[in-house]
Amino acid sequence: MATTDKDTKANKGGSKGKVVLAYSGGLDTSVMVPWIKEKYDLDVVTFTVDLGEVRDLDRVKKKALATGAVDAVTMDARALFVDHFVFPALMAGALYEGKYPLATALGRPLIAKLMVDAARDHGAVAVAHGCTGKGNDQVRFDVTFQTLAPDLKVIAPVREWKMTRDDALEYATKHNIPVEATVKSPYSLDINLFGRSCEAGVLEDPWTEPPEEAFGWTVSPAKAPDKPAEITIDFEGGRPTALDGKPIDGVNLLETLNKLGGEHGIGRIDHVENRLVGIKSRELYEAPAAVILHTAHRELESICLSKQAQRFKTMVSQEYADLVYNGLWFSGFHQDLAAFVASNQRFVGGQVRLKLFKGQAIVVGRKSEHSLYSHKLATYERGDQFDHEAAKGFIRLWGLSQQTQAQTQLLKDGRGFALPGLTGPK
Repeated sequence: MATTDKDTKANKGGSKGKVVLAYSGGLDTSVMVPWIKEKYDLDVVTFTVDLGEVRDLDRVKKKALATGAVDAVTMDARALFVDHFVFPALMAGALYEGKYPLATALGRPLIAKLMVDAARDHGAVAVAHGCTGKGNDQVRFDVTFQTLAPDLKVIAPVREWKMTRDDALEYATKHNIPVEATVKSPYSLDINLFGRSCEAGVLEDPWTEPPEEAFGWTVSPAKAPDKPAEITIDFEGGRPTALDGKPIDGVNLLETLNKLGGEHGIGRIDHVENRLVGIKSRELYEAPAAVILHTAHRELESICLSKQAQRFKTMVSQEYADLVYNGLWFSGFHQDLAAFVASNQRFVGGQVRLKLFKGQAIVVGRKSEHSLYSHKLATYERGDQFDHEAAKGFIRLWGLSQQTQAQTQLLKDGRGFALPGLTGPK
């Protein structure tokens, strides 16, 4: 629910208007408040959305007001985030380049949409964010703003001023803005319920092993408990609905799995990824809940989807992941893919049993009332109902085209089927 400071809502000082700034209270966005006022003569309304980061929103609001904001809006959007962004991406099997669960990428279109709503409520003429000029988030914010509110001016101070982290720290010191980042601790973090990202500092060298201090959610797998934890997750229509037989909402499920998975060292992802702007970047992610849920969901699909549906789904998963990563959430193509996913997932329901052990989420069982796995057809024991005689005719027809080609062409062109480097029998 959104809250504002009514005593500071009035437009002060006869400025040119208001701007809604995406505000985390961290280094970059903290220095944006006075800088935007100086540069554009706009009153700043900060906008802070809680997507699962553990923090004191009231403290963030007070900090924003203390640094010059005329209003500070906060909103708990965790349920919106999970139900309308995280779970649809999970159903789609969306992992960017097969590794990244898209935690930050999924949060940006929601934040941007809510910022547009706040801009309308406050009569703002602009929206602003603290993204750099070579990151992905600038695209996700700007494209969403342009799509939903093309009349609003988009301000990106870091991109415009080209501030380095050292510049930002110097500016913060000059304006007496307290920030947590320092030159000695340069990591840049982004956190929500679906994952924690960490970049900069020593991580910029892809040869350097991530130091333990860079991790915040997970223990080292080597130091994880020697006894595995066993859990069961229920799904309906591709969405997780229960944990260990007890119904649970999405927010509590992610919080629980992040804690439990983190204790067992699950969810560490070291990824050199291809950014949309054309550069490679080394990113460190922690996503215990995402790894556990994607693993369980994929295994349930293996018994609930037909071979054709499962294989075509892999192509959709990649397209869906690229779409999210590239900031095109509010597109017709996304609606098209989402329609396929909804249909594809309608029979993906059942239970998956996993063991969490030393950094791995290991599926040890799966079952579903919609399962296409038939024990009476698969068994080699008594009760086998597979028609073995039918196999001979099937094999004959299956290999007929290859046999015909071999006899008509391949065995007559002088090359035969000899492997490179090997000679035939003498």
